[in-house]
Amino acid sequence: MAKRSLVVVESPTKVKTIQKYLDSSFVVKASMGHVRDLPKSQLGVDPKKGFKPKYVVSPGKKKVLDELKKAPGRRRSSTS
Repeated sequence: MAKRSLVVVESPTKVKTIQKYLDSSFVVKASMGHVRDLPKSQLGVDPKKGFKPKYVVSPGKKKVLDELKKAPGRRRSSTS
């Protein structure tokens, strides 16, 4: 079986729409909103490292992230 690429979108409605345009070499999954954010209790960037952001998993999103990690076609590339 050929490798498949994982495409993550925020909403389940977008999954259906985007899947129509992609072939079977792509798996489209929904994250159900944002899964990480800057911490609320501290400065979310490190000024000593060029203001590199420090992200934390949003409350209640660990299960969603675990499911995305197990999804077929998961690769280590992303676009922003």
